[in-house]
Amino acid sequence: MVELKTQSGVSPEFALALQSLLQADVRPEVEVREINAPADLAKHAIAFSCDVKADSAHEKIDLGTGRMVILWDTEPQESWTSRFRVIVFAKSPLETDIGSDEQSAGVTWAWLISALEENGATYGAEAGTATRVISTGFGALDNQKDHSEVELRASWSPVDSDLGAHLSAWQNLICMMSGHPLENENISRIDKRA
Repeated sequence: MVELKTQSGVSPEFALALQSLLQADVRPEVEVREINAPADLAKHAIAFSCDVKADSAHEKIDLGTGRMVILWDTEPQESWTSRFRVIVFAKSPLETDIGSDEQSAGVTWAWLISALEENGATYGAEAGTATRVISTGFGALDNQKDHSEVELRASWSPVDSDLGAHLSAWQNLICMMSGHPLENENISRIDKRA
């Protein structure tokens, strides 16, 4: 479960957005927690980390992970279409044969769009990059098998202050990148810390 730190002195619109985050579903495959938001990017900000939990089916050391930053400013900044901007990073290992497929980066972007749509997140001004990496060990690391991963860096401007849908979509993206289905049952709610 995620706990939100109390933020005082925020705009009413940002306070409404924080309340919507409390309504977001948290998938059981992940741990979502609030982290320190970058300073000086906007008037208000909140940030989260998301890590796929290890289980008996996933013995890999490096599972899916991500970061999300939600910004709000009095006036939309350049390339924003609202006072909000969501910035996300997501990374997950891939099987080497999948990582070598040139289309795997495009599939990752399609997963993001699908997750946003499935969660009813309304947005505009979307932008991003997907990067495939294939690593081969040499020297002392010569005994390591080739491995690959995909990274997605994206941002978009939510149309309204209902940001819970965006938080849910981001979790779903990380889960899909890690081999879990888009939807999941038995999900818990975020709790607010006083």
